[in-house]
Amino acid sequence: MAPDSHLGRRGPPSRKIRLTKMNNAFRHRTNEAAAAAAAASSKRAERGSEMLRTRSASNRSKGILLGLTVALWSAASYAENIDLVGLNIGGAAFSGNVIPGKYKTNYFFPAPGYFAKWKAKGIETIRFPIMWERLQPALNAELDEDYAELIDQTLQQAAQYDMRIILDIHNYARYRKQLIGTEAVPISAYADLLERVAKRWKDEKGLYAYDIMNEPHGADEYWPAAAQAGIDAIRKHDQKRPLLIEGNFWSSSYRWPKFNDPLLQLEDPSDKLIFSAHLYIDKHGSGHYKEPLEKNFDTMLGVKRVKPFIDWLIKHDKQGHIGEFGIPADEPRYLEAMDNLLAYLQDHCIPITYWAAGSSWGKYKLSIEPTKDGRDRPQWEVLSKYVGQGDCSRIGPNR
Repeated sequence: MAPDSHLGRRGPPSRKIRLTKMNNAFRHRTNEAAAAAAAASSKRAERGSEMLRTRSASNRSKGILLGLTVALWSAASYAENIDLVGLNIGGAAFSGNVIPGKYKTNYFFPAPGYFAKWKAKGIETIRFPIMWERLQPALNAELDEDYAELIDQTLQQAAQYDMRIILDIHNYARYRKQLIGTEAVPISAYADLLERVAKRWKDEKGLYAYDIMNEPHGADEYWPAAAQAGIDAIRKHDQKRPLLIEGNFWSSSYRWPKFNDPLLQLEDPSDKLIFSAHLYIDKHGSGHYKEPLEKNFDTMLGVKRVKPFIDWLIKHDKQGHIGEFGIPADEPRYLEAMDNLLAYLQDHCIPITYWAAGSSWGKYKLSIEPTKDGRDRPQWEVLSKYVGQGDCSRIGPNR
């Protein structure tokens, strides 16, 4: 969604130790039996030893089989269903034209305990936009400790409620309005940022993934090389977490195939790239929803706008994600279109994070935050039907 002047845009433990103790106890008991047999007679000791060897071999075989069973069971326990519905929590990247801005005036972070209400509603995954200029006030410089500590607290709160954060660099492939890859913002400076981000937060339990850049646009010439540099920078410190890769032209799902074939050349040594697109269903797909809804509005529009992206993923055997989608609450046809889109995405095992929640949106018409008197928004009534649903053991699309 194009930026707004005020908002800045709009498993179980292993049983190996227990098995080792059981085998040690067994060997101890059999050694005692062998000693007693030897004291009785050498012939009986011989026979007893032979029996013990046979029994030991049998037990080793049983132990191997049991070990394989435990390993397979443990692997299956970690192949949990994919969380298909999450939320964007906005605030930390508000007021992009006010840099650095004032905390709790121009930008906001979740208050202590804020995540509890969403966890109670079944939400587990949060995409959390942050601003490069606030985190790193000068290129190649140390991170701003005050802003970084607020991110620390957000990740720790997520871990407290057994939730997980997608950390989103919400900068449109720019730093202080200058495009990454130009002389003003070398690709090496962008890599420096992501290396510092991964080094600081790689051990945080609440961190699930890195969204390495929100909505690149006008960056066709530079973005693939910058994205590869970002991948390499993160992998210096964090080899285990997924990396969400957004595409040129505002990461539009509808226009994805036209602009983003160069991203197929990206390489990740951990093989954990997930391509992340955005879509909105207003007339121009900007997410501003300024024009009145047409009389002939097609409630399958969301499906039609995401299908080119899904088809591209299938064609190239890649995994996908919808990082942003949102609608106003005042039009039933939008709600129906949202329902159709969510059903389509779940059929294809594509996760989505709705845009947006957060306690500082005010009257923002796409907000899914409950009203001040605690009432749920109409968008939540649709979204909640899909929370915790879907039988997907891996991120799709399914063919």
